[in-house]
Amino acid sequence: MAHNRNFSYHTESLESAKEAHILVIRLSAMGDVAMVVPVLTQLTNRYPNVKITVLTRAFFRPMFANLRNVRVFEADVKGKHKGVFGLWKLYQELNALDIDGVADLHNVLRSNILKQYFKFGKIPFAQIDKGRKEKKALTSPQKDIFKPLRSTHYRYCDVFSHFGISIDMREIVYLPKQPLSQKTQQLVGEGTQKWLGIAPYAAFPGKMYPLDLMEQVIAQLNLSENFKIFFFGGGPDQRAQFDTWESKFKNSTNVAGIFSFEEELALISNLDLMLSMDSGNAHLAAMYGIPTLTLWGVTHPYAGFAPVGQDESNTLISDRDKFPLIPTSVYGNKLPEGYERCMATIAPETVIEKINAMLLKTV
Repeated sequence: MAHNRNFSYHTESLESAKEAHILVIRLSAMGDVAMVVPVLTQLTNRYPNVKITVLTRAFFRPMFANLRNVRVFEADVKGKHKGVFGLWKLYQELNALDIDGVADLHNVLRSNILKQYFKFGKIPFAQIDKGRKEKKALTSPQKDIFKPLRSTHYRYCDVFSHFGISIDMREIVYLPKQPLSQKTQQLVGEGTQKWLGIAPYAAFPGKMYPLDLMEQVIAQLNLSENFKIFFFGGGPDQRAQFDTWESKFKNSTNVAGIFSFEEELALISNLDLMLSMDSGNAHLAAMYGIPTLTLWGVTHPYAGFAPVGQDESNTLISDRDKFPLIPTSVYGNKLPEGYERCMATIAPETVIEKINAMLLKTV
């Protein structure tokens, strides 16, 4: 197919471009990639003739498996696509797909190098405005500005608007519930209990609810007999902790490292509720429309990373009167001295009460 050169940055509506093909770049991290999914779900429902290729890690492929007209192209940035010459090879591979325009939802060094290559090929290229200046002000110790910034979902939508694509995230279309594999069914068993996912880990310690307090939450939930609890995470240390909890609490199951990513997503899609930190699992649950309770430490929803479609009350935030530097950074990588247990200001009883209240709304 020849490139659709009627495709333009600002004015040409894609409703008339029957076979427009857009390359979407979002290489990492898991949560940021998961936030792309509801945007593309909405886009492909509204523009059924638009074809999407997502350039991302191969591991993330299952996230996009149920989206119409969406395929994943693997970015092997540690192998054949490594470095400037590897990215040139990647560009040539992508260019062979007859791309009409590129929506860069990442805006990092790699995608900026690709931008130069696509400019050489005269293919329209639009990039996300990450709002770095506003985020710097939000995370500044002085806090001259403390207000909600534009959400990442809407920043993604802004990129597509350069191509005449209008996406309204107030009309969220969620991914459907997925069937469970036989292996999953055998592990989770039967019963009338509510299925509760708990993802207690995050990339940085400042975003993690203290494990001793999380154990108190799990103990009370287990004692009620109302819940079947599943622990989500990865890595040997996390799995060891989950195994310890599984042995202590009869209504809990460690699923970390047990299933493929595809099977794990299917289980998440069948949960009644997900309890997560400000981390990827919150966004995985939200893209299926699962009620998602998030706990926030040194980060804050105002930075624009709250899960899609969740009520504002589904976020429990550390006490800013006691810890006024919150948010200390956008990603949680800055942990000031004395802030190590800032999340202890969120009492276990508060978490349990909120879980029960959220589940009552879904009955």
